Amino acid sequence: MSQNRKPSFLRSPMGLASATVVGLLVVLAIIAPPLWGAQASTPNPANLLRGPSSEHPLGTDGLGRDLLLRTLVATRTTVGMALIATACGAAAGLLLGALPSVLGARAQRWFSAVINTWLAFPVLLLAMLMVILMGTGTVTAVVALALTMTPSFARLAQTLSSKVGGSEYLAAARLLGVPKGRQFTHYVLPNIAEPIIVNVTMSIGGGLLALSSLSFLGVGVQPPSYDWGRMLSEGFEQVYTTPTAVVGPAVMVILAGVSFGMLGESLASFLRERTRGRALSPAKLGPAPVTDPLELDPLQEDVLLDVKGLSVSFPGADGWVRPVQDVSFTLHRGEIVGVVGESGSGKSVTMMSVAQLAPAGAAVTAQRLNFDGTELAGMREQVAAKAIGTDIGIVFQDSLTALNPALRVGTQLAEVPRVHQGATKQEAHERAVEALDSVRIPNAAHRATLFPHEYSGGMRQRALIAMSQIGKPKLIIADEPTTALDVTVQQRVLALLRRECEDSGAAALVVSHDIAVLAELCQRILVMYAGRIVEDVDVRMLAHPEQLAHPYTRALAASLPDLDTDRTKPLATIPGEPPDLSKPVTGCGFADRCALASDRCRTEVPVLVQHRHGGQVACFHPQDGSSPEDSGAAGSETTLHEAHEEGAVA
Repeated sequence: MSQNRKPSFLRSPMGLASATVVGLLVVLAIIAPPLWGAQASTPNPANLLRGPSSEHPLGTDGLGRDLLLRTLVATRTTVGMALIATACGAAAGLLLGALPSVLGARAQRWFSAVINTWLAFPVLLLAMLMVILMGTGTVTAVVALALTMTPSFARLAQTLSSKVGGSEYLAAARLLGVPKGRQFTHYVLPNIAEPIIVNVTMSIGGGLLALSSLSFLGVGVQPPSYDWGRMLSEGFEQVYTTPTAVVGPAVMVILAGVSFGMLGESLASFLRERTRGRALSPAKLGPAPVTDPLELDPLQEDVLLDVKGLSVSFPGADGWVRPVQDVSFTLHRGEIVGVVGESGSGKSVTMMSVAQLAPAGAAVTAQRLNFDGTELAGMREQVAAKAIGTDIGIVFQDSLTALNPALRVGTQLAEVPRVHQGATKQEAHERAVEALDSVRIPNAAHRATLFPHEYSGGMRQRALIAMSQIGKPKLIIADEPTTALDVTVQQRVLALLRRECEDSGAAALVVSHDIAVLAELCQRILVMYAGRIVEDVDVRMLAHPEQLAHPYTRALAASLPDLDTDRTKPLATIPGEPPDLSKPVTGCGFADRCALASDRCRTEVPVLVQHRHGGQVACFHPQDGSSPEDSGAAGSETTLHEAHEEGAVA
């Protein structure tokens, strides 16, 4: 996004139009009564029930008062009542719905019961009750509307604050002795403010319509005061003789109600856009980048997945952003391959694109994307997903969000055989129980009836592995399957994944930022950096870091401590930061952090070529003294150790 251009909801036509109309209404509410209030309220017997004229564009009423001026002056009363009622309802709703989050479980139960009872009370009966207790009038209408708005605001605040109430930062505030009032104002309210503000804006329009309806029915504003609803009621008596008597207030009611609603929608859209970032419009963005076609080698028979030139682009504020560029690799049947790299290197995006699960808005291109003999490159997403069917299973990173919290685990596993294999409900349930049992979940029949939150983290991860296997896939993609698990559970999950692949003959792509995890599970490692694969190496090479070719791979291996590591020395790290992939990267992405980088590294992109360790490397300065084909780089014989000895900056 351009640094001098900030997103604004006024850039959208709907936002600009609604904000303009609302602004004009506010201006009218301020200036109309002092300018035309006396003239609009003074009877003129000489102009009784006159039709439209140049002097009175909308005519006059039964007392000779100008209807246009009365409509303009009534803006203050109508809009002011709606603002006051909505503000009171929102304030009461916030206290009723959000305050219990800092008062404890008992208060939450009591307040929840009050909200539920209040919501069940009919709105019309509540309005009638207020009229009986307080009599007709402006105050009655405002109070009645505020009381009808309060429970809806309370339910929204209750839903939003429930997540904040269970947060760790609020628990820390309680532990530190922060007063409950400050917890409410500084911890709860700021975290639920945005949706509340949007809802308030939209509710003003609805409140305005409701108040006008009450005045029209005679239980709202009473003479000599008037609002748009009261003017509609008075003008309705002469609508057949002077139709323009209702035009002014009717148009204003509709215009104001729609404008406040549109303003709320525009504000909501702006907040969503600000959260996910702003992108150029499709017209300015232009077509997505394409991958240049090249002459490719024929497919090998034992290759399950062949990827050539895979790139993934996203729309951005300054054009297309390509965080994954020219990724190429192969996966053989039954092979387990790891994908390692720092956060933001493009690992997960690459693997999800292979599975036809690229994020919304992404443009995926490839010279070849062949899975089990089916060419997916250039195929529409829906057609490609249907062609894959259940042949690819996914183990997602966050097991708690990957499982539907509203469905029992067994029900979710049973969906695969029911939807894709035509199994009956009973057969699908039995398959689900068998799948849970196969991943060593104890008492699988009972566990299948539980919800995801009733599982431990390791058990949820095993359930995801069972879900990925229930369709008998040929490929399993595991996206950081051991994240947030302790070492013991990690070992069990990895062993389970390996056993499932061995039993079913499925291949696997395992994504992780921890090279030690992949070293225990995989046969081959794909090392990614800055959206590209920089090395494809046999996992056994990790035991001999001196045989690794790419400086980044060596640095990752060197950062792993073992029992022989000298504890008196600091752990090896990789200084610097990965490049910002939202901007074009020139040359090798690792050049700024590499001790061996030359001018060529900063201007040319190295490509994957065969290397003497049996794999592939994309580097102009391989670390074992050899040089990739066509590198021609001077000084390629320099080793990483020698570079550091010479004082180079890593």
